[in-house]
Amino acid sequence: MANPFRVTSVTRAVPPVAHRRSWRAFRAAAAMLAAAAVLTIAGCTSQDGLAATANNGTGSTSVDERIVEIAPDERGETVVFAGVDERGNPVSSDDFAGEVYVVNFWYAACGPCRVEAPLLEEVWQTYQPEGVGFIGVNIYDQPATALSFAEDYGITYPSVIDIVDGKTKLAFAAVTPIQATPTTLVMDRQGRVAARIIGQLPAASILSTLVADALAESE
Repeated sequence: MANPFRVTSVTRAVPPVAHRRSWRAFRAAAAMLAAAAVLTIAGCTSQDGLAATANNGTGSTSVDERIVEIAPDERGETVVFAGVDERGNPVSSDDFAGEVYVVNFWYAACGPCRVEAPLLEEVWQTYQPEGVGFIGVNIYDQPATALSFAEDYGITYPSVIDIVDGKTKLAFAAVTPIQATPTTLVMDRQGRVAARIIGQLPAASILSTLVADALAESE
């Protein structure tokens, strides 16, 4: 488990004009949350990994900035993945074709993953009626452990079990850094990474704003 790191700001690459007002409110809320969450929001990672994230050219400009929303013309390639969930069901990027969806990388023994789990479920329940998809990617655990976690924390969306070959994580890591666990991604309707949260999600409202922005740009 790595040392906590400071969170001082939230960045966005070239915000659409239509969302400037909502983005200002989002930044103000995030700044207040950062001060309260500084001792608990570190992911299971190292600061060296975050330094690499800051210099990858996808919108992050500082090692302190964990939340990045990427302008459409700066996004990478469509992510293509396939795997099996904790119940043995096949899951792939084809299941989310044309949809906005959220991907969360986690494992059961990760403290920040446990803390953020109810927040992720809250956003899932809010946006499921709007056709937003949710998928977890469990990078360490066997299916039984993942199922137990879901039962304990009330998680109703599935997770790919990625411990055997890590191919699902590699598919996403090819277009965006996944050095921290947890990491949460918002994918646009083209299957590209539209936003990234490195480390523990500070509040459900932050992810909700990122999802809402991805939905709005698709309208």
